[in-house]
Parts: sequence; C-alpha cells; structure tokens
Amino acid sequence: MRCPFCKHPKGKVIDSRSSGEGAVIRRRRECLKCRRRYTTYERIEETPLRVVKKDGTRVPFDRQKILSGLLKACEKRPISVPALEDITDRIERDIHEKFDREVTSKQIGELVMEQLKKLDKVAYVRFASVYREFQAPEDFLEEVKKMPK
Repeated sequence: MRCPFCKHPKGKVIDSRSSGEGAVIRRRRECLKCRRRYTTYERIEETPLRVVKKDGTRVPFDRQKILSGLLKACEKRPISVPALEDITDRIERDIHEKFDREVTSKQIGELVMEQLKKLDKVAYVRFASVYREFQAPEDFLEEVKKMPK
C-alpha cells in the first residue's frame, strides 16, 4: 500500500477491525518513511449480479425494481412499507445465495410471487396478472383456483 502523503511503497498495519457486518476490514497503517498514519478499507470484490430478461438482454440487478413491483401489487392493501422492504431483503438475500453471476427475471418473479402468496392473496393475484401477462378474466379465475384456501 503506497503512502498517500509521501508515496513511499512500504508501510505497516497498526490495527485491523471488521466493520460493516464483517463485509469490510478497516486497517490503520503507518508509513515506514514519513511515519504518518492513514486508514484503508478492504472489501471483497464481487462480480455484479446480472438479470437476464425475457428478450435475452442482460441488465444489472436492481433491488429497487422488486420493491417497486411489490408496492404496485400492494397498493391500497393493509401492508406496511417496512413489511415490503423486509420481503425485498429476503428475496435479494435468496438471489445472492442461489445465483452466482446471472439470474433470470422469471426466477425473480417466482420468488416475489412465493412471498406475496404468504402475505396477501389479492396482492399476489395482482402481481401474477402482470407477471404472467393475463389476457382474459378467465386467467384470473384459474390463478385463484390454484391458490390454497
């Protein structure tokens, strides 16, 4: 690590601490030439997760899109925003645990529907109607028939 003050290439670590729930290591360092101290942060370099859309295009994963879909599905339903944020956190955690570099939008949609089915059946059907591209009223009836009572 090059000293930010004198640019000397050698220094020593004085103190190391974990921060950010263990995802980051904070290190206090001292330059061996000028003896000034500075802080560095070390974190795991992650490959950004990509979403493969229906048309085959790839876009960066964006948790905000999941939350936005949940908010639309739950509009005028007795569900708090913190509850939807918790669901979004769970879905994001599942995605990062199950998928390494790419996940399909279909797989994300299935995870969202799984969570909505447990939370609110009306919101679930609303989301399913957009996600599964319902074309007729019969599509709604079929989805409702599949749901457990």
